[in-house]
Amino acid sequence: MHRINVIIIGLFVSITGSFAQIKPEILQPGKISNNGVFGYTLSPDGQEAFWVHSNGGRDTLQLMHARKVNGDWQKAGFATFSGNYKWKDIDPMFSPDGNKILFQSTRPVPGQVDREGFDIWAVDRTKTGWGEPYHLGEGINTDESESFASITSSGNIYFMKRSGEQNNSDIWMSKPVDGKYQTPENIGTPINTLFRESNPFIAADESFIIYFSSDTTGFGQVDLYISFREDGKWTSPVNLGENINTSDAEFCPAYHASEKRLYFSRIVRGGPRNIENIFSVSFDPSEYRKR
Repeated sequence: MHRINVIIIGLFVSITGSFAQIKPEILQPGKISNNGVFGYTLSPDGQEAFWVHSNGGRDTLQLMHARKVNGDWQKAGFATFSGNYKWKDIDPMFSPDGNKILFQSTRPVPGQVDREGFDIWAVDRTKTGWGEPYHLGEGINTDESESFASITSSGNIYFMKRSGEQNNSDIWMSKPVDGKYQTPENIGTPINTLFRESNPFIAADESFIIYFSSDTTGFGQVDLYISFREDGKWTSPVNLGENINTSDAEFCPAYHASEKRLYFSRIVRGGPRNIENIFSVSFDPSEYRKR
């Protein structure tokens, strides 16, 4: 039987004889997704995961951790470097080799006693687990909040911080030089606009970036978009479509190259606590590349 490729909302969906549309599914209901979580990251080997425990708000933010043993996810607990209610930790992200995790925290910064916002921190894998978190320095961090950082194989870090007269957020990039991160550069148009852009997941080779934007031409409050790096420039962003984006807010994207799956979070606002869960969907970035 011949395979028929159909384009739906910019997405190629493979079907065999009958229509089929891949829908995102809630990730591990009860074990991971419990209406108060977001920001999932999975190790390259698929055996370890971190995410944010939010309880549907922003007053409680700690990192959770779970391992897979013999194919089954074990009971989750606080990450060894998180769980202190004196400060907030968010947005964990594995490095491409799985040996480092970036996250953001309001924990005390050495030499910056008055700082209250989120800064970018890292923690390295050791022979016995995960080491002690360390601050990535004043080159990349400022008195403003930095959040949702992801890292390439070369060590470049893409992240969000506020910018512009309207205090909207943009995506920025910082390069390491002699082990120290340098003053960030705004990655510019066509990705950054007068709307809010944030939550950048950068491919290991910097060939594409997935992020959210509040662009009012989207389907909801904020939608997920993808842009490709071609000839040293970013292509015009493509909305991931209403199969993934809804009238609510989708955020915290993370693509797992081995699984070819996109993990992301969705928040439904309203009531005393928001409802936010983690979703996953089969995903091939190249299918969004304009031809």
